[in-house]
Amino acid sequence: MTAYVLVHGAWHGGWCWRRTANLLRRAGHEVYAPTLTGLGERAHLVGQEIGLRTHVDDLLGLLRYEDLRDVVLVGHSYAGLVVREAADRMPERVSRITMVDAWAGRDGQALEDLAPRFFRAWIEGATVDGLIPPAPAGTVGVTEPEQVAWLEARLTPQPRRTFSEPTRLTGAVEDIACRAVLCSPDGPMPFADLAARNGWESTALPVGHDAMVIAPHALADILLRDARPA
Repeated sequence: MTAYVLVHGAWHGGWCWRRTANLLRRAGHEVYAPTLTGLGERAHLVGQEIGLRTHVDDLLGLLRYEDLRDVVLVGHSYAGLVVREAADRMPERVSRITMVDAWAGRDGQALEDLAPRFFRAWIEGATVDGLIPPAPAGTVGVTEPEQVAWLEARLTPQPRRTFSEPTRLTGAVEDIACRAVLCSPDGPMPFADLAARNGWESTALPVGHDAMVIAPHALADILLRDARPA
């Protein structure tokens, strides 16, 4: 049995993994899908002081208090930074990392340092009182009307500091096996380039950025490739 920890990206919550998580559980594995502070059902805790380090501490707390070991950490989009920093701080608890269309920086880099100019400009223009409102579902590849309604009803503002606070890495994370799942390989974000730069094994799943919403079965099948027998 494998313990998966599925970490959502910006504006989302643990809820976005529901269908993928259920498929992994049916295959006999243990699954956690935490919601990061200030988002989803924890939106009442939102504030300008919440940054990348807050979310890394959320994840470290889960690993510690659930006493999780030999974990597969799965980070979607923004959460690539979260899972890599958490793994760097507790490498003894992590067996693998899976980056799903995810951001990955070197020590001292923030998401805004990695992002293309148009995205940085949008962040600056959209931010109000330290929070970035969610964009329409179509920007993450979700276009089916029922899925659009489900997604947009649950997205919540993202603290701006999570995009500007730099990641802190010692280098320990580089010794952990990593797979990149590329859901929008021809899109405007540099996920494929980041995977190639880090030398990760890459698997293409060209379904749109929010693969856990659009194609949960296909994503679960990829995640199960790295599981131990149930």
